Amino acid sequence: MDAIKRKWVPYFFLSPYVLFYLVFGLIPILFSLYVSFTSWDGIRSKTFVGLDNYRFLFNPDSYFFKSVGNTLLFVVITLPLQLLFGLLIASLLYSRWVKWKSFFQLINFLPYIVTPVAVGLIFNLLFDWQAGFVNKLLLHFGLIQEGIYWLGTPGYARMVIVVMLFWKGFGYTMIFYLAGLANIPKDLLEAAQVDGATGWRVLRSITLPLLKPVTVFLVITGIIGGFQLLEEPMLLLGGAGMGSSVAIIGGPDRCCLTTVWNMYDTAFGSTTRYGLGAAIAYGLCVVIAVFSLIGTRFYKGEQE
Repeated sequence: MDAIKRKWVPYFFLSPYVLFYLVFGLIPILFSLYVSFTSWDGIRSKTFVGLDNYRFLFNPDSYFFKSVGNTLLFVVITLPLQLLFGLLIASLLYSRWVKWKSFFQLINFLPYIVTPVAVGLIFNLLFDWQAGFVNKLLLHFGLIQEGIYWLGTPGYARMVIVVMLFWKGFGYTMIFYLAGLANIPKDLLEAAQVDGATGWRVLRSITLPLLKPVTVFLVITGIIGGFQLLEEPMLLLGGAGMGSSVAIIGGPDRCCLTTVWNMYDTAFGSTTRYGLGAAIAYGLCVVIAVFSLIGTRFYKGEQE
């Protein structure tokens, strides 16, 4: 009898987590999957429509592929910059010539822990075309003759988002590269220096190959995090002081509409199409799974 009780003790302690996961995890996932096959506004009864919501994703009016393209553009531009500058700053902080390393690590990592809402509002104020600090600075030095409508032009709006995401994310890559550099055997680096290897040779032949697992991890998590982008561009383009032409969903010409923003507006905006919003969410899930699978296969291939 005691053996039977001991057998069920682990399940007893695991039961709270299992119940919470069922109530707040598995059941909502299955329910949203069912909703994606229906037409539902949250009030009236659901109407089963089969795959119509998923077919509508290929319609330009759904903005699904436009939002995926915008998000992919931000990831492709921002992620390499974050990796490059994160590695550069990590290498500088890891060297023996830099003092106050903890202070500089904290300063560079602080943007990452700032809430996305605050980041969006800060950059909204910085790049405001009437009273923004950036325009005032450029006007003061005579670099421009009149204020630039940063958030009202597709090219400029995308550039602002890239700068915002880079500023927020490079500290994250820096921390991981610092951890990776600390795990490189110092004897190996000293042996390379004794053999006459230059700094560039050590970086190319020793440091970068040994940091490859860290880089692959940062690439995969960066892609996943990039496709979940929502609050920063939403607050940037919809914050206080924005004109009606900019405050539309996704900015001018929907050039900054991300996939999650599109899903949020479809499901909870003026149309409240929960079925189509759920279909967009599962379409995004497929996109993230594909990129994650490619990254995982690449990492396994490198290990083999």
